[in-house]
Amino acid sequence: MASLLQPDRVVYLVRGQKRIRAPLSQLYFCRYCSELRSLECVSHEVDSHYCPSCLENMPSAEAKLKKNRCANCFDCPCCMHTLSTRATNIPAPLPDDPTKTTMKKAYYLACGFCRWTSRDVGMADKSVASGGWQEPENPHAQRISKLIEYYQQLAHREKQERDRKKLARRRQCMPLAFSQHTIHVVEKYGLGTRLQRQRPGAPISTLAGLSLKEGEDQKEITIEPAQALDEVEPLPEDCYTRPISLPEVTTLRQRLLQPDFQPAGASQLHPRHKHLLMKRSLRCRKCEHNLSKPEFNPTSIKFKIQLVAVSYIPEVRIMSIPNLRYMKESQVLLTLTNPVENITHVTLVTCEEEDPDDINSTAKVLVPGKELVLAGKDAAAEYDELAEPQDFQDDPDIVAFRKSNKIGFFIKVIPQKEEDTDVTVSFRMRHDFRNLAAPIRPNEEGGDANLEAVWLTHHVELRLGPLAP
Repeated sequence: MASLLQPDRVVYLVRGQKRIRAPLSQLYFCRYCSELRSLECVSHEVDSHYCPSCLENMPSAEAKLKKNRCANCFDCPCCMHTLSTRATNIPAPLPDDPTKTTMKKAYYLACGFCRWTSRDVGMADKSVASGGWQEPENPHAQRISKLIEYYQQLAHREKQERDRKKLARRRQCMPLAFSQHTIHVVEKYGLGTRLQRQRPGAPISTLAGLSLKEGEDQKEITIEPAQALDEVEPLPEDCYTRPISLPEVTTLRQRLLQPDFQPAGASQLHPRHKHLLMKRSLRCRKCEHNLSKPEFNPTSIKFKIQLVAVSYIPEVRIMSIPNLRYMKESQVLLTLTNPVENITHVTLVTCEEEDPDDINSTAKVLVPGKELVLAGKDAAAEYDELAEPQDFQDDPDIVAFRKSNKIGFFIKVIPQKEEDTDVTVSFRMRHDFRNLAAPIRPNEEGGDANLEAVWLTHHVELRLGPLAP
């Protein structure tokens, strides 16, 4: 993160399935592979679904049944904010004496942002605060559900056909007696599902499908093809003469949020059930270890595992940039922060001329030739004024300042292209890393065993801004 509001000015290269350049604050670090990971090269797993309004937690099967929407919370159809339940008193006749009235409590939905209420569309008030709100019925719901069932059956047939072809190729490689005996045992005792449970993700499909009888006794679903109409409903007579009131016409976003109705007027807008959110885990595709795993409780924002890159990789930031001029040397001040508790040694190396990673550079960069030593992170040292500073014997021509686990150092930049685009420089940062994921075993002498340092190399790009006029 180069600055608070401009994190894209310093990016790190991720060498995954896709070469992605992203800020360090948006990356993860796998401690087992010792490599950077982006959201494009990790596996996303859904842990739980929950409503962002009432924080109700529900399993995936129930969320799928409810179409990923909360049954109790609603969104405003005009401004998409959360609707709240309001209570009011309305006169109601007494059951014993209809001529007399009494005040009765009623509830309706209201938006605190745009002042829309359920009474605007003619929705009746309810005597209870939760549930039971009137919902419009889609006239094409039966047709849509039948189409979904038909295409589910069609997809199931195509999957069966792929499994049959796969099994037919596999049968040619096994002896005839063995294959027939295997088919007989699986058909008789139904071992296919059990074997597949023991080997999830195995390439062999359900062995019970060897008999090719699966789904044959299911009811055939047929649908009537859609018919094109030659005649359409004519437009109203006052279509071109009636004055248009823009507040009564729905916007494109309001119509797309209700695709089953697509209301044309504001009087047809009905509240929609609130969409559920999910908590997801991130897993490294190479070693299959978790990089991020949140807590199950939707009220908690903490993580059980959160391997963000800013907690393990030294972070480069831009502190000050002078006026950059074409083919003139300028001195740029950068900062380097150590996020770990042990001392880290950093070496900066310029990219070679034919480096495939160096594709965006527009200037020549001269980095310090000496090794930069970063002190370990100590949260208590920032508040301890009596702590003695460590003596690292820094070169004043390279290191501008040192404070706790952060140093400021100089690099020299010579722009090579006289263009209006931003000046971009690239270099490689090499540093040592000690993996604390593995348990530390004491050695024979009784002390802790020293963790072996692994040297990591990262490609860093800096966008320094345009040339000075």
